[in-house]
Amino acid sequence: MKHGKKYSEAAKLVDRANYYEPAEAISLAKKTATAKFDETVEVHIRTGCDGRHAEQQIRGAVVLPNGTGKTVKVLVFAKGDKLTEAEAAGADYVGGEELLPKIQNDGWLDFDVVVATPDMMGVVGRLGKVLGPKGLMPNPKAGTVTMDVTKAINDIKAGKIEYRLDKANIIHCPIGKASFTEEKLTENFDALMDAIQKAKPGTLKGQYLKSVTVATTMGPGVRVSVAKF
Repeated sequence: MKHGKKYSEAAKLVDRANYYEPAEAISLAKKTATAKFDETVEVHIRTGCDGRHAEQQIRGAVVLPNGTGKTVKVLVFAKGDKLTEAEAAGADYVGGEELLPKIQNDGWLDFDVVVATPDMMGVVGRLGKVLGPKGLMPNPKAGTVTMDVTKAINDIKAGKIEYRLDKANIIHCPIGKASFTEEKLTENFDALMDAIQKAKPGTLKGQYLKSVTVATTMGPGVRVSVAKF
């Protein structure tokens, strides 16, 4: 794969054979962010889990202490008083069954997270084929199926992110923007890693965290030492 001049210059800063301490890896990743926009800093965690087994599936959520730097649009499916509560809590869109055709037929997806009260999951379930592949389906483990819509919205707006295994058993998560200070990014990194460690399946044999890499949107990967994890 041919990379551009900027990427090649940034890649020279990183020793591909080295494993860096988290703070050093984050500092290096920030230096490689040379795009004209504020790049996202992402963490990629390769696990020893086998996601084909239900008991080794990892899924959950964590509130990053310094947020993600992204404005998140929240859609809430609710009815009755919970609609009013969601609006008051700052949801960007609220509604019920009337939103189905807009999403199914018109392809409306102008939101980043979907929250639903349990009594609305029968309705939301009909959107499985649309929301599922995009990772937008509400889930109790992620705290997005709940009667406490105020807490759910507040957490999401404050910087709550979901983590889950992809098909290659890797977890991909944002921990902020390249414009964040190293301290803020490191705090977010530590919060994420703490949550991932606590999510370790009890049935897993062998190494849990195989590799951890930090990278900006357009930059090269910086390998993090997993010794302390």
